[in-house]
Amino acid sequence: MSELDHLLHNNKKWAANMEVSHPGFFQELVSQQRPKYLWIGCSDSRVPANEIIGLPPGEVFVHRNVANLVVHSDLNCLAVLDFAVRVLQVEHIIVCGHYGCGGIDAALEPSQGCMVDHWIRHVRDIAKFYRDDMESQPNEAAKKNRLCELNVAVQVTHVRESPALHAAGAHAVKVHGWIYGLNDGRIRDLTPMVDSVRALEPSSRFKS
Repeated sequence: MSELDHLLHNNKKWAANMEVSHPGFFQELVSQQRPKYLWIGCSDSRVPANEIIGLPPGEVFVHRNVANLVVHSDLNCLAVLDFAVRVLQVEHIIVCGHYGCGGIDAALEPSQGCMVDHWIRHVRDIAKFYRDDMESQPNEAAKKNRLCELNVAVQVTHVRESPALHAAGAHAVKVHGWIYGLNDGRIRDLTPMVDSVRALEPSSRFKS
């Protein structure tokens, strides 16, 4: 028996239950993909996009990477943005970080010379730029939480300034910044704080 047979069994059971509770569900999925939402989140296995917002497959277009970054050199992310806006015509883009993010924690530690260090240098840049804000926090845990929030705000700014959102019709897309608490399963809306953080953000990296 394969070590993954239990996963195949789970899939078979899930598919059967879905067809019973929602007859024709999979046929509808085959016929079209029209999600209203693009979710840009962290790769962390504890933050499954559809599940924590209570939506079934087909309702959310998802892109995930370590520390939910939107980087000008990441063609994968930019392609997802372009496809979501231009082809799927999503109405909302949600950048969702989470407290207790390993990528954020690593960005506050000395480099280990690993591949991931090249990626999280973008978070280290944020920590350096907002050093005063970080240092004003009462303890190390609060400092990490604050960097999680600042990172979300900066990535929302990057989404708003990306080429995809300057395409025709992209003005109708709303971009939101959220953060998820592993300790209570609740999502908090950070969108109101984005504009205040934006005032400190350096010139867009999408511009030459």
